[in-house]
Amino acid sequence: MLVRSIDGSRFRDMLLMGAVCLEKNKQTIDAMNVFPVPDGDTGTNMSMTMQRAVQELSAVKTDSVEALASALATGALKGARGNSGVILSQIFRGFAKALKGAESEITARMLSEALTSGTEAAYKAVMKPKEGTMLTVARLMSESVSKAVAAGADAYKVVEVMLESGEAALKKTPELLPVLKEAGVLDSGGMGLLTIYRGFKMALDGEEPGDDFSLLMKSEETNTENAAIISGEAEDIVFGYCTEFFVIRLNKNATDSEVAKFRAKLMSIGDSVVVVHDDGMIKVHVHTNDPGKALQNAMRLGEVDKVKIENMREQNRSIIEQRKANEKELGVVAVSAGDGIDEVLSSLGVDVIIPGGQTMNPSVDVILQAVKKANARNVLILPNNPNIILAAQSAAESAECKVLVVPSKTIVAGISAMIGFDPDGGAEENCEAMTELLENVLSGSVTFAVRDTAFEGKDIKENDVIGILESKIEIVEKSVDAAAEALIEKMLAQRGDDAIVSLFYGADTKQEDAQALCDRMQQKYSSAEFVVQHGGQPLYYYYIAVE
Repeated sequence: MLVRSIDGSRFRDMLLMGAVCLEKNKQTIDAMNVFPVPDGDTGTNMSMTMQRAVQELSAVKTDSVEALASALATGALKGARGNSGVILSQIFRGFAKALKGAESEITARMLSEALTSGTEAAYKAVMKPKEGTMLTVARLMSESVSKAVAAGADAYKVVEVMLESGEAALKKTPELLPVLKEAGVLDSGGMGLLTIYRGFKMALDGEEPGDDFSLLMKSEETNTENAAIISGEAEDIVFGYCTEFFVIRLNKNATDSEVAKFRAKLMSIGDSVVVVHDDGMIKVHVHTNDPGKALQNAMRLGEVDKVKIENMREQNRSIIEQRKANEKELGVVAVSAGDGIDEVLSSLGVDVIIPGGQTMNPSVDVILQAVKKANARNVLILPNNPNIILAAQSAAESAECKVLVVPSKTIVAGISAMIGFDPDGGAEENCEAMTELLENVLSGSVTFAVRDTAFEGKDIKENDVIGILESKIEIVEKSVDAAAEALIEKMLAQRGDDAIVSLFYGADTKQEDAQALCDRMQQKYSSAEFVVQHGGQPLYYYYIAVE
């Protein structure tokens, strides 16, 4: 069996690809933050940290693993911005420590030790580590990788395990940190770290970076693309000044014990404290109401350099004012499943997409956050599933703005309703017109049975392909094509041979298979019009609309 390691040249490519992917996805990561304040730009902060590391890497003319890891750590520390940037720099500091002495290659065990060392360094840098953050994601990844290496994984497999375990860890963050659950978001720092590591794998696989692959990582209660931002009042911010600086030219008083006392002093006057003592300098980050006191204490250890102080309360006020200034008269929120469906709904005028559907029903809180993000005086909600209508109605009753629910029970019905949406019309008029349009479409879907059962006289076996028409199982077949064809025939029998048939093919269906199905049905029903559209929905081979 081939056991693969990572050579120095490929390691450099991994680091560069990680930086590129983070830069491409920084806005998505920024949108996941709970508070829209300077420290809320997690994606931007991490990307700028990574870009400074890349500058340092460019000065390394060899492919020595040790030299590259050292440059990575040094550059990241120099460029670290915000909590997330500093923590990232410490993860890479751990990399450099573990890879010291490595020359031409990185083995699976070395990569595992680098992840463990990085996690330990990151935890030590934070005065009061919180679970549910990027620290948790880093730790759970390192633990999973350690087990994989013990089981015989090579370096390439280790990178796969990093991503698999990291995605699972990221989805746990709202359960570990209540503020994330309340906001309906995953931890942005953890997402940033995972984005870098996804770049690692793309470099190993010889792929190009996609525009927004971080959207793959969604949970039932979160939406990474349209993560609702809680714009709290400025008075909700306990410590108002985000303060960052370096302490350089350290004097003889800058011992480990004195740095520890300095860190404790910062904790007494603020929070979000990160103090990193490395390479003859100290990197400091703190939220405080007294930046001068933080600087004064720092000058006892050396010279203060590159001071950055930002007023988070004023930043928050500006964002709230901008939000009010940009408030729309009418917005639309819709539940969707699949990137293709998302694109269709957005093109028809939906402002905010909530990932959801048959196996993933969003909560009232998640819907409320989506309504808030729509930033409109009036909002229409398309639940697109019978199990979500009540939650949407509850959200409408609790919302601060006027909210009306268009009671769509399927995604294709919701699409049909959006075709009649008039962005210049009133909320009540739109709701009434769109609700009427729901009657014009027959909704079908093709999926598979997960267990043996008997339903309304039909004997269904596990993995049988079933066709569902308006929430009722009508077709049971052994193949996808047979079930889809039978379902379309039944739908056309009800609506007429001259109807329009739209097929949205799912994540597990090939485009050519969907087109072939469409072509066969077009030959059989020459008076009908058939349209094939990428849906990307999970679990369902097809969503079908007949109008």
